[in-house]
Amino acid sequence: MEQRLLQQIKQRYGVVGNCEQLNHALDVCLQVAHTDLSVLIIGESGVGKEILPRIIHDNSPRKRERYLAINCGSIPEGTIDSELFGHEKGAYTGAIDEGEGYFGIANKGTLFLDEVGELPLATQARLLRVLETGEYIRVGGTEVLKTDVRIVAATNVNMVKAVSEGKFRQDLYYRLNSIPVRMPALRERGNDILSLFRLFALQMVEKYKMPRLDLTEDAKRLLLKYKWPGNVRQLKNLTEQISLLSEERTITAETLRRFIPEDEETMAVASYSTKPSGESHSYEQERRLLFNFLVELQNSVQRLNGEVQELQKQITALGGQPVQMSHPVLSLPSSIPQIETPAYEMADSEEIKTESNPVVESLNVGDNEMELLKKALRRCGGNRKNAAKELGISDRTLYRRLKQLNLE
Repeated sequence: MEQRLLQQIKQRYGVVGNCEQLNHALDVCLQVAHTDLSVLIIGESGVGKEILPRIIHDNSPRKRERYLAINCGSIPEGTIDSELFGHEKGAYTGAIDEGEGYFGIANKGTLFLDEVGELPLATQARLLRVLETGEYIRVGGTEVLKTDVRIVAATNVNMVKAVSEGKFRQDLYYRLNSIPVRMPALRERGNDILSLFRLFALQMVEKYKMPRLDLTEDAKRLLLKYKWPGNVRQLKNLTEQISLLSEERTITAETLRRFIPEDEETMAVASYSTKPSGESHSYEQERRLLFNFLVELQNSVQRLNGEVQELQKQITALGGQPVQMSHPVLSLPSSIPQIETPAYEMADSEEIKTESNPVVESLNVGDNEMELLKKALRRCGGNRKNAAKELGISDRTLYRRLKQLNLE
């Protein structure tokens, strides 16, 4: 392809880069555009596969007809046949009118089937018939309809593996794969990464009127070495994050490491950290917080155990039977050792010790008994019979104690 024509295509569709694989993909699309052959675009998610079908359509004899882009992975399996091929009135619940379907709407034009590898097997059989004969039947219908649609499909699935595993029809794969076009991953495009970074940064400058970004040499090397699992989409997101969140406008490798993993070879995507790379994550602070929490938990359990035992004693003193607990008295698991405060944390834990000391309560049996009876009556709405049952004592014992304590 002539360089002049290639640059015109890139400028028209906003394609940035000059790597050999990218240029080859554009060249193949332009060569096949004037035909009606099916095209299968292969590439990882986020590489920009959606640009190629548009280039094919706009440079084909069908350019004045409809162009529809359909994401097959986003349509529920139960309705995908209706979406693609249409349906008759009453074909299913909610079908109050007949629907034409994408193959009917895009007649004479181009239909881009993105994520074609996600199609159910039953739908694949219908699609194969359309590709071979141009005929299809609406859901719930019997009439054979005709359509003249150019199919361009795309997938990030390993189609050969999907065919071998029985997840994709072999005959449909060969029918779609008349002209294969591979869109390169971002990590294979070399200096295109830097060009794309500059483009996205410039877009942020123009849109939000912010200072421009500059990359140091070590930052450029880091961008080129990273594997970019999210491809162009990930690079765009990262550039936007840096533009908004970074106070430095001269971006160094140290700045970049706040946004991408420290291991440049990894395929994982890192989350952004507002801390400079020189400040490591404070595990000491997390350990301190956990220690404080366990101290408070231990003291709370001990207080609760004491209160339960005291209540049992008071009920026994009233002549009743101790209440049988549905659960044993709480205690820390035996596998958790008693917490000892490290010597260097003694000062920090003084406040915790003070707050966790049990509240000193009255040890007068009469006072505690009176308070217990009042609580039982309040809980039972003043019903003495239910209160006695709640306390585990007889009605007569409760009446006698209420009289003695002047609580009648």
